Amino acid sequence: MFLDYFALGILIFVGIFLFYGIIALHDIPYEIAKKRNHPHQDAIHYAGWVSLFTLHVLWPFLWIWATLWRDDRGWGFNHLQQEHDELATKVANLTATVEALQSQLRTKNNEEKS
Repeated sequence: MFLDYFALGILIFVGIFLFYGIIALHDIPYEIAKKRNHPHQDAIHYAGWVSLFTLHVLWPFLWIWATLWRDDRGWGFNHLQQEHDELATKVANLTATVEALQSQLRTKNNEEKS
């Protein structure tokens, strides 16, 4: 009789453990997004619940989505923006230099004509 109740207790424990384990598993992408300060963390959280009811189809994509964002570099394209800004500064400096040289040539030509 004791073993029957013990087996029932183990079954209930395993059932509860699996239930909460699956829910915790589906919150992993949300926890990653929250840790990385992801701009879409609420959407990832809701999609995790949707994935729970759609037999885990969306979960791998949510994990990828959550791990792509980093707070220090965003989606990873910030270095391109920095390079673009540096090149724009160099072009502006070169343009100013060319204009200064052109004005010097104009003044020299005007002096020679006079």
